[in-house]
Amino acid sequence: MAEVTREQRVNMRGHNGLNIGLFGANCSSGRAVTLVEERWSGDWEDCLTLAQMADDIGIDFMLPIGRWKGYGGDTDYQGATYETITWACGLLASTKRITVFGTVHAPMFNAIMAAKEMVTADHIGRGRFGLNIVCGWNEGEFDMFGIDQRDHDNRYNHAAEWIEVIKKAWGPESNWDYNGKFLQHKGVRAKPKPYGGSQPIIMNAGSSDNGRAFALKNCDAFFTNASRFSMEETASKVKWVKEEARGYGREIDVYTVGVVTCRPTMKEAEEYYHYAGTERADWNAVRDILALKRIAPETVGQEEYDIQRKRYANGMGGLPIVGNPDHVAKTLAGLHGAGLRGLGMSMVNYLKELPYFAAEVLPRLERMGVRAPVKELV
Repeated sequence: MAEVTREQRVNMRGHNGLNIGLFGANCSSGRAVTLVEERWSGDWEDCLTLAQMADDIGIDFMLPIGRWKGYGGDTDYQGATYETITWACGLLASTKRITVFGTVHAPMFNAIMAAKEMVTADHIGRGRFGLNIVCGWNEGEFDMFGIDQRDHDNRYNHAAEWIEVIKKAWGPESNWDYNGKFLQHKGVRAKPKPYGGSQPIIMNAGSSDNGRAFALKNCDAFFTNASRFSMEETASKVKWVKEEARGYGREIDVYTVGVVTCRPTMKEAEEYYHYAGTERADWNAVRDILALKRIAPETVGQEEYDIQRKRYANGMGGLPIVGNPDHVAKTLAGLHGAGLRGLGMSMVNYLKELPYFAAEVLPRLERMGVRAPVKELV
C-alpha cells in the first residue's frame, strides 16, 4: 500500500492554486432548474463518461449532492439521484487521479456503518475519497427515513459527535467505546483504516453561525458563497472565515460553487444563459424549492422573492460565471486571487460543455499561473 499524505489529500494530488470540480452530476438535471432538452440526465453511463473525461483533462474533484427526494415541477427536478458513497465507489474504480466525494447526511447514516463504507470507497480509489458532511434541511426527506429533524443547534451538536466517531473509527484504536449525548457505541472494531495512512479530506457548507463553527472546528474545507458584486467582497469574506478558523487553532481552505456558461462569444454565452435559466426555466420547480425553504413574498417581501426566484432558476444559487473563455478564465483567476482554494462548478450539460471549457479555459488558467499543466499532476 502506497503512502498518501495529508497534504496530498487536501491538495487533491495536484499543484493547482485553484482546484476545480464538478458539482451535482449525480442528480437528474444537475443544478440547472430548466426545461431544455439537453439538460443533464444524471444517469450512470453519463456520470461514468464524465468522470473519466474529467480525470483525463485534470479536473480535481467530483462533488455530488445528497438528495433523496426530487423537487417536483415539470421536470421532477433532481428526482432521479444516486446515493453518493456507492456512486463514488463506481467512479473511483474507473478513474486514476480525480478525488470523488460522498455527500453524507449525518442524521441518516449510522456513524460506524458510514465510516466503514467510506473506508471501502477510499481503498477502491487508493486514497481519493472525500467526505462532504451535511446535516440536512428538507423535512420531506427526513419523513421518508422516519427520522425526526432536530432543532438547528442540536443538528450540529449531533454532527459533532458523528464526525468524532467517524474520525475515531478511522484512527489507530482497534477496540473502543463512545458515550455521547446522541451516540453510544460499544466495543468498536473498525478495520481496515483509510488508505495510505491518512484520513480523507472533509468538507462542509454550513451557512448559519453554528454551522460555520462546526465546519471550522471539524473540517478541512468550507464552502461559502462568493460575492456577485465584487472580488473585494469575496476576499473580505474569505479572510474573515480563515481568521475565524485560526481562532479555533486551525487552518482551513475556502471553496465556493459556481454555474459556468462558456461560449466563444459573450453574446452567445449570455443568450444561452438567459434561454436555459429564464425563458426555459422550470418555474414550477423553482416555486416548490422556495416553498420548502419558506421563501415567499409574505416572508421575505416581493422584491427579495423575485431575486431568489431568479437565482434558484440559475443553478440553485451558485455564482453565475457567464461569458467567453477570456472572461471565464479571468473570473476564475479573480476567485483564486480573492483567496479561494477551489470551485465546484455546474453546467446545464456537463458532458457537452466540459470539452470546450477544458480546451479554452484551462490553458488560459495555466498561463495565468492559476493551474498546473495536467502532466505535472501527481
